[in-house]
Amino acid sequence: MATKGKTPADFEQAIAELEQIVLQIENNEVKLEAALEKYQHGMALVKFCQEKLTEVEQKVKILDTDTHSLKDFTIV
Repeated sequence: MATKGKTPADFEQAIAELEQIVLQIENNEVKLEAALEKYQHGMALVKFCQEKLTEVEQKVKILDTDTHSLKDFTIV
């Protein structure tokens, strides 16, 4: 698991760390100040995940069945 303030190695690690933070906060395992720090770190992880998802969306290709070629995937 990445330590606080460090960039996670990948999307999956960031998600796992987010899940851990949520569990700790929901189960009242941390004091208020620590919960705030974890929340702030969690928001940084969310931003990291959003950026990774955006990168992947830009790389996604769809096979066009009419021409049997690849074309860019666009979100409508």
